[in-house]
Amino acid sequence: MDARQLEYFLAIVEHGGFSKAAAALHVAQPSLSQSMANLEADLGVALFHRVGRGVVLSEAGRELLEPSRRVLRDLTAVRDTAAALAGLHGGTVEVATMPSPGIEPLTTLVHRFAELHPSVTVSTQAAFTPDEVLSLVRSGACELGLLGSAAPVRPAGLDVLHVEDQPFVVVAAPGGAVEDDVTIRPGDLAGQKLIASRTGSLMRGIVDDITAGGTGTEIVTVVDHRTSILPLVLTGVGVAVLPSSWTRLARRCGAVVAPIEPTAHLHVAMVSLPAHLTPAARAFLALTASLARRRAAHGTGGPPPTPDA
Repeated sequence: MDARQLEYFLAIVEHGGFSKAAAALHVAQPSLSQSMANLEADLGVALFHRVGRGVVLSEAGRELLEPSRRVLRDLTAVRDTAAALAGLHGGTVEVATMPSPGIEPLTTLVHRFAELHPSVTVSTQAAFTPDEVLSLVRSGACELGLLGSAAPVRPAGLDVLHVEDQPFVVVAAPGGAVEDDVTIRPGDLAGQKLIASRTGSLMRGIVDDITAGGTGTEIVTVVDHRTSILPLVLTGVGVAVLPSSWTRLARRCGAVVAPIEPTAHLHVAMVSLPAHLTPAARAFLALTASLARRRAAHGTGGPPPTPDA
């Protein structure tokens, strides 16, 4: 077994077949097929079941996924460590992130990280629930995971760094009943049309509590993609309840943002495996810890501070 065989194996899984993997790797498909046949012979198990012109992972193949990712990541870490002796040069940090933490604190983190390590690429992968983030980190698909949850997470086998708590705010188009930076209560939204996410999110729970008050407030549209919410607000479709991570972007786009009391908080955390982090990932995690300390010292309600180097 060698690292190239593991690289080929993962490429077949990620690209959904031998032909697409061969094209992505710029190798001939017969060479790829022979390499996998040799790997299966060495292991004594079939890694794929051939179904028509396609393939699906066998049980043995599924069991090999995480160890393969870790082996290749460790090899990358060896190379990166050698390069790090003269400073952090090259490499990629892979971060799974949910939508709202992906607005902030991710923007601040990537901006500062790019200043400190301009030759390192930050690659983000979308996840929409805390469980999806945890799964991506546990599987080795991403080294780090940025999530927001209704309560602090305590996943077994993963390190958790609490970053901040984000209160929820009301975002609305200018010129309406909602005034910028003027605190409102749920009853003040009487008669308003609300833009909401699907049932199951903390944001939707807050919206449901508001509509249950019997004030004539109603949900006018339900969206899967959070990126659709701000454009819908700005065109006057309705108002939205969002984590405060959206505040700066919303105001720059011309929306008004008002604190709402009482409100829930989104608990934002960075999760990682206790080991197997590349130097680039360790540097990103250290930057996140710096940001968490500064925001904890700064308190809530002010502009987000920039993390130290």
